[in-house]
Amino acid sequence: MALSKGNSDKRYNPFSDELKRVFGCKVQRISIDAGFTCPNRDGSLDSKGCIFCGGHGSGSYGILRDLDIAAQLEDGKEVMRRKYRAAKFIAYFQAYSNTYAPVDQLRKMFSEALTVPDVVGLIIATRPDCLPDKILTYLHELSHQTYLWLELGIQSIHDRSLELINRKHDYGCSVDAVIRAKSHGLRVCAHIILGIPGETREEMLAMAGELNRLGVDGVKLHLLHVMKGTKLAEVYSRGEVPVMDRDEYAGLVCDFLELLDPRILIHRLTGDGGRDNLVAPLWTLKKFEILNLIDAEMERRGTWQGSRFPR
Repeated sequence: MALSKGNSDKRYNPFSDELKRVFGCKVQRISIDAGFTCPNRDGSLDSKGCIFCGGHGSGSYGILRDLDIAAQLEDGKEVMRRKYRAAKFIAYFQAYSNTYAPVDQLRKMFSEALTVPDVVGLIIATRPDCLPDKILTYLHELSHQTYLWLELGIQSIHDRSLELINRKHDYGCSVDAVIRAKSHGLRVCAHIILGIPGETREEMLAMAGELNRLGVDGVKLHLLHVMKGTKLAEVYSRGEVPVMDRDEYAGLVCDFLELLDPRILIHRLTGDGGRDNLVAPLWTLKKFEILNLIDAEMERRGTWQGSRFPR
């Protein structure tokens, strides 16, 4: 097998193995809402947001927003210790665009997170158009103080798809952001959405080749979720948005992994939709069934991450 699997029984390169190698123990991410917004909601670019994004930011469900950063982390630590027996934690600034603020404000927020006992790193999620050089310079400085990842919501490499989801930036902006972040020595994890209406299977798989070319360090794959209170939900209710079935998605993920550089760490293979907010597809609520199906399909194929990666 070409992929070095370390301590994992997976046929792909899981981020959890990286954390165990670095810290020598079970490490869990704790999602935080630090009160950010984004230029696609505050009127700078638009006020409607992306069509898949709800009132609290995409994917940010179950966060205790009324608490300050330290209190959110303390609450999350108790949950993660009980649920996963985690020993160390990474503060995951997830909701909205977590570099969309002056450097002094970012410095205060990220420093607060790092004062919490057993918090050993930061993951900072943002948009490609929210990374001026002065912030990248600060993040470079911060990366020498703690374990740090920058997550970029690339979503698609196809400009017509970015326009369809009302992203308000093009793919060229994403390329520029990755190149500049990498030039500052930052670890970059790219978010990609599979299942955007109008994208063919070939176009979705082409994104693996682009991530390889850009030299990203990690990837998060998301299925397009339809959530209550979003523009996407309105369109879906009119029967205008198809969603993938479970087997189709699992097969697509396996194809994607086969094309992906085995060096790239897999941070996620399927998104988490909050049970109270998810409209479709409902099969995504059974996350571990999807992950098991992906494992079984790769086993059946006798394949692994990077098995079709061009050398």
